[in-house]
Formats: sequence, C-alpha cells, structure tokens
Amino acid sequence: MENTLNQTPSANRTHIGFFGRMNAGKSSIVNAFTGQSVSIVSDTAGTTTDVVHKSMEIHGIGPCVLLDTAGFDDSGTLGELRTEAARKAAERSDIAVVVFGTGDDRSAEKEWISFFRDRETPVIGVIGKADTLSPEEGERLRAAVAEESGIPVLPVSAVTRQGIVALKEEFIRSFRQTEKKRYITGDLVRQGDSVLLVMPQDIQAPDGRLILPQVQTIRELLDRKCVVTCCTTDELDDALAKFRTAPKLIITDSQVFDTVYRKKPEESILTSFSILFAAYKGDISYYTESAETIAKLTEKSRVLIAECCTHAPLTEDIGRVKLPRLLRRRVGEGLTVDMAAGADFPENVAGYDLIIQCGACMFNRKFVMARTARAKAAGVPMTNYGVAIAYLKGILDKVETGADSGNK
Repeated sequence: MENTLNQTPSANRTHIGFFGRMNAGKSSIVNAFTGQSVSIVSDTAGTTTDVVHKSMEIHGIGPCVLLDTAGFDDSGTLGELRTEAARKAAERSDIAVVVFGTGDDRSAEKEWISFFRDRETPVIGVIGKADTLSPEEGERLRAAVAEESGIPVLPVSAVTRQGIVALKEEFIRSFRQTEKKRYITGDLVRQGDSVLLVMPQDIQAPDGRLILPQVQTIRELLDRKCVVTCCTTDELDDALAKFRTAPKLIITDSQVFDTVYRKKPEESILTSFSILFAAYKGDISYYTESAETIAKLTEKSRVLIAECCTHAPLTEDIGRVKLPRLLRRRVGEGLTVDMAAGADFPENVAGYDLIIQCGACMFNRKFVMARTARAKAAGVPMTNYGVAIAYLKGILDKVETGADSGNK
C-alpha cells in the first residue's frame, strides 16, 4: 500500500526551514528530529548543497515538510548559488529555525531573524551541538542569544537528543499562534449548498487524471458537506437541466469563462479554480486591482507570466500560448511577454509593466505572498491567470473573485 502521508501536496504542508552557518549542526538536528538519515552529515563545512526536503507528520500540526538548507555563510560562486537557494527556502517557510553555533559572532543570524520578522514568520532559535557544552556554558549561551535576538532559544543535541521534544513543542506553539483556517472556496459556500464544477478535459489533464486544483477543490467541498456535481463544458446544458434549483456556486476553468457565463442561471455565483486559488494563496484584492493595468498596456510594454510548476510546453499551453495570444489581440503583436517557471522568479521585476501568475497550486501561501511583496515593492502591478482572463473577456465585474470572502 502506498504511503498516503507522502501524497499530501507540498503546497498543503506547513513548511519548517532550518537555517544557520555551515557546520552549525542543522542537518544533524533534522536527522534527529525525523529519526531518519535525511541529510548527509559531515564535519566538512558545506556538505549540504541543495535544499533537502523531508515530508512528515507532526502531531498537533499535521502534514509538514522540513527544509534543510546550506550554510548562509557559504562562499564562492557555488556558495552564492547555495545561499540563494536557502533564501528561496526562507521565503516559503511558515516556521523558521535559526541554528546558532558556539561562537561569539552572531551578526549573520540576526540578519536572517530580521528577514523572517519582516515577513511575520515565527522564528525559533537553536543552540546546535549542545552536547559539546557544559550545562552552565549552554545556559549562558542560550540566555545571551535569547536576549540579543528576542526569540525563544533552545539548546539541542542530535547526539543525546536533548531538546528534540522541546523543539517539537515549540513548533506546535508557533503553528497555533499563526494558524488561520483558510478555505479554497472562502465563505462562498455553506453545508448543503449545491456546487457545479465545469472541468474541460484538455491536454493539461492526462487521461485518467484531474489537475490538482480540481482535486483539492472537490475534496474541500466534500469536507464542507456540499453537494458536488461535475461536468465537462460540452455537457454543461444537460448538467444544468438536472438541477431542480440553480446551483449556489459554479466553478469553471478560466479558459471557458465566457461560455459558462452565457449559460449559467442568473442566481448562481460564478468563479474559476484559478481565481479561488489566487484568493486562497495570495492577495486577491491586489490582483483584481492590477488587472486594470491591461487597459494601459502598449506594444512597448513588458509582461511577465509566472507559472509555479514546471512542465514540458504543450501545444495550447495557457501560460505560454493562450494568455500571450489574448494579450496581443488586445494590445498588439509588439507586446513583449516573458516566461518564468517554477521557482525561477526574477529577483528584480522593476522592468515589467505587469506580472501575471498562475493559481499557484504547487506553492504554499508564504511563497506566493513573498512574490507579491516583491512586485509591490517594485511598484509593479501583479494579477492572476483567472483574473486576467476574466478581464480580457469583459466579465471580471460579473464573477466572484473572493475579495470579500473569508480568505484575507
């Protein structure tokens, strides 16, 4: 039987990142905490190169993924790449663990703590390799670090397992402080509501499978005790005819927004999977406001289309083909459209006039909000696939964006 724990999408897990200098003991602590040899451990500095991911369940939190990162004092060309990978891991961490060594220089650790505080990420300090210190030395160091950093600090030893249980309890405490129950469907539905999902089965969804946003939305609606009906676009008329009363909510693929809008009952609320995920993961009010920028684009403008997953381009790929085509029909063939896939989001986005991001079903909210913050800081409008398509089709004011829903 397959391990269903590891089937929970990473985007739905609480991300706990471990950060610190080279050889501070991060990997040893991750191994001790998980009870497995997840990361390679060595006395040689710089052993951890790429970010190591370990999915697990923590009672009191639920599905989590632990991120073991390279030392943030790594140097050289490769060191800079490793540090950049650690920074990207920091952007998607819901809880951060900063591992301190036994030295007196703690300036780098303080900078990273400030990084997390700016993003309202809970930070836990750890004194690594606590078994190498006497109890008196360990307590003096712990107290000094706690006073300087203003965060909870625990002495932890991977060798003796000192502090491992306390670290778990601190994870749970941090999680409960920041936890807010969020729904993909916001407050658009209540128990007993009828919901119709219109799901075109195009080349984006291989035979025998649904795409992840559809699966996650169906599961949530069932958990919320809604009555769910699914159909493809060509069966929409027959599906609607079978309802004795109009469905409370209709969720569709953004690409067939206009078709579904023309056929939907007047009293039914209409939205799309992409828009729901934009509200669930990001700043839907900013995305809706930013869509108005499309009217100001010219053939000299630059647009960045950012998708969060990486896949081989398809013939009618929405990000690489359909959206650019819709934009150029509106603006002109001279419009510059760049692509970014996966985690390859530009550090400097100031040169763009608009950013359009996918629904981000593969990323957690922390990572999406970090991208949004980068766009805001650069003064660049940022919107979402579904919001942009609704605007381009002239029905944005007629669909539910979730801006007034419970996901804020």
